[in-house]
Amino acid sequence: MELLNVALPKGRLGEKVYGLLKAAGYPCPAIEEENRKLIFENPEAGVRYFWVKPSDVAIYVERGAADIGVAGKDILLEYGPDVYELADLGLGKCRMCVAAKKDFRDSADRLLRVATKFPHIAARYYSAQSREIDIIKLNGSIEIAPILGLSDVIVDIVETGKTLLENDLEPRETIVPISARLIANKVSYKFKHEQIAALCERLEARKNP
Repeated sequence: MELLNVALPKGRLGEKVYGLLKAAGYPCPAIEEENRKLIFENPEAGVRYFWVKPSDVAIYVERGAADIGVAGKDILLEYGPDVYELADLGLGKCRMCVAAKKDFRDSADRLLRVATKFPHIAARYYSAQSREIDIIKLNGSIEIAPILGLSDVIVDIVETGKTLLENDLEPRETIVPISARLIANKVSYKFKHEQIAALCERLEARKNP
C-alpha cells in the first residue's frame, strides 16, 4: 500500500494535530524521538509525516508533495490554494478581527488606512462594505502600526485579545472565525480516496466518540 503523505505545521499546533492522528490510529514513534529530522515514516500505519512551516502546508498539498495536511483557515482564505477542505479539526481556535486604538473614531468620508499581514482578507472584507481603504502590508508587530500613526486600524488574528489590550488597542469587528482545517490535494483525493476517507472517518470518530 502506498503511504499517505501528511504535511504537519511545525510548532505547538502540529504537535496537537499529530496527537489527534496518533489517537486515531496513525502513530509514528520516530516523530516522538529527540531529533532534528523533518520526515518520518510508519509503513505499518501507512503514513509518512513531514514538518513544514505553517504557511507552507497549503503549498505542499496544492502541488502534490503532500496528499493531505493541516492549515489554518486564515492561510486558506488569504492565499486561496486549489485544495479540498475536508474537516474543521477544532484546534487553534481564534478569530480574524479589525482592531483600533480605543479612542479611534472612523469616518466613512475618508480613506481608511489598514495595516495587516492578510491583504486579501482585508480587501475582500472592506470591498463588501464598499469602503475605500489603503492597505499597508506588514510582516510583524502589526499592533504598533496604529500607535505610531502608520495606520488607523489593523486586521489581524486575535486569540485572547491580551496583546491588543497591552498595546491600548481593542477589537472592533470580527471578520471570520479561524481554526485548523484538514486539506487534501485534489489528485490524491481521487487516487488515494479510500485511505483519505478512512483517516477522515477515524478523526471524526475521535471528535464524536
